[in-house]
Amino acid sequence: MKSFLQRFALLVSGVLQGFDRLVFRGKLVQLYCPDGMHTLLALNHVQRSEFKRYAAGVTTKVQAASLLAQAKEQGRYRYLRSSKVSKEEVAREFAAQHQVQEGLVCVLQCVEPCWTFDKVKNAEGCWEIRGEQGKCSHLYHYYIHPQFGWMYVRLQMWFPFEIQIGINGREWLARQMDRVGLKYERSENKFLGIDDWQRAQQLLDEQLATDWVRELDALQKQVHPAHRRLLGPMRVPYNWTVFQSEWATDAAFHSEEVLQPRFDRWLRQAFLSYDSTDVLRFLGRSERITKKGPLQVETSFYDRFDGKRIKHWLDKNSLKLYSHYNVLRTEMTINNPTKIKVLRKAQNDPKWPAMWRPIRHGVVDLPHRAEVGQQANERYLEAVAGLAETTSVKDLAEPLTRRAPAPQGTSATPPRQVRGLNPLAAEDAALLAAISDPKWMIPGVKNRDVVAILYPNAAQDTKERRRRSAHVTHLLRLLRGHGLLEKIPRTHRYQIPAEARSKILALLAVRNANPDKLTTIAA
Repeated sequence: MKSFLQRFALLVSGVLQGFDRLVFRGKLVQLYCPDGMHTLLALNHVQRSEFKRYAAGVTTKVQAASLLAQAKEQGRYRYLRSSKVSKEEVAREFAAQHQVQEGLVCVLQCVEPCWTFDKVKNAEGCWEIRGEQGKCSHLYHYYIHPQFGWMYVRLQMWFPFEIQIGINGREWLARQMDRVGLKYERSENKFLGIDDWQRAQQLLDEQLATDWVRELDALQKQVHPAHRRLLGPMRVPYNWTVFQSEWATDAAFHSEEVLQPRFDRWLRQAFLSYDSTDVLRFLGRSERITKKGPLQVETSFYDRFDGKRIKHWLDKNSLKLYSHYNVLRTEMTINNPTKIKVLRKAQNDPKWPAMWRPIRHGVVDLPHRAEVGQQANERYLEAVAGLAETTSVKDLAEPLTRRAPAPQGTSATPPRQVRGLNPLAAEDAALLAAISDPKWMIPGVKNRDVVAILYPNAAQDTKERRRRSAHVTHLLRLLRGHGLLEKIPRTHRYQIPAEARSKILALLAVRNANPDKLTTIAA
């Protein structure tokens, strides 16, 4: 992010970083245990053979206690015959028709797939309750909440009565700015302009300190007030998890005319330059891509009437870049947190030191989702900053192909020179690709890191290992001579200077491109 802002500081009016879409799910976890439903029936003195009658009676109580009757009285209820109908669009129509400014907008009902319970006979011919995929009725409650703004709560109308809550961090931010009197210009969930960007970021940061269990429990009580007495003696609270989270970094340029020419160039370069390994590094993954490996990285380029974007998928998580008027957005979506590791303590024994562990689904790990999303967006924007080179490839490459003075600090007398680089040659291209990996942006790269990349097979003996290390030392000296690497003082690490990164990425983009791609994207 630092390099991006340094390069475009005069063109960017402000930056916002925070959650966009957040989808929570509430479950009665105890009911999912093998004997959970059997325990519930036993505590309520219900025979297993009578489960459907009992469940239907509970559903009737849930429906009677919900806001369904109120919505029908106010003319804000609709039954949807297909689950594919956009609930968002229907709710927006109700809000406009009834001019709702705050509170309940409408209640929508439809049948959707879900996880539910039914009675079946086991091998001994006895009734038992089993969980299975099925369908049942759901109630969608759309609100204009005083704190969160536009949002919805979905309630399943059959056991196990799952709840899903969807809010938007930018919608929430708009309510925050309204309360403090901060003026802004908004389009959908983007802010095209804000009077005080720093103050807006402070408000956005306050969202991270939310007591989510308390807030979600309060929303549950509004749409499902019968829960507390519904299960009789079995007191089961809702357990809240994060089903989906989006962390967005918005850079608002001074105008759309300033952003769009650069954005088109970034899209072309990203499509041509970023391979699977790059995407892994952007997402903070350290695995290597192999032909036989299980990792499946997908990239799509979207260009339609409503805009352009590039999107990368890995393990159901994604990272994308797109524009909206004068706003450039980088966005990481986490659907599968278990594939992302963070430094945290164990859940069962917090006394143990922090280790690299997968992100949990619970709301307790929302700060970790924010941290991972922020780092991924920053890596992507740092790489984009390196792609924003307007100098011709000829002017970039020609000085590198000539001999250059050896880096300072060598004891050679008279001063020696290093050879010219050939960016199109396999060895030099592999070297440039190795050092430009986003993984080394912050910590820097070591000799052994480059050795591991250039020589994937382990050395057979000590002599071969030393030979490889010496050869890489020579290559690092070569890059330093051409100004493509700088040694970090008092360490054995090297970093790419900001002005050199654009040269390396541009040269690799040209080398990896083929005529078909060039003509397709250029068109």
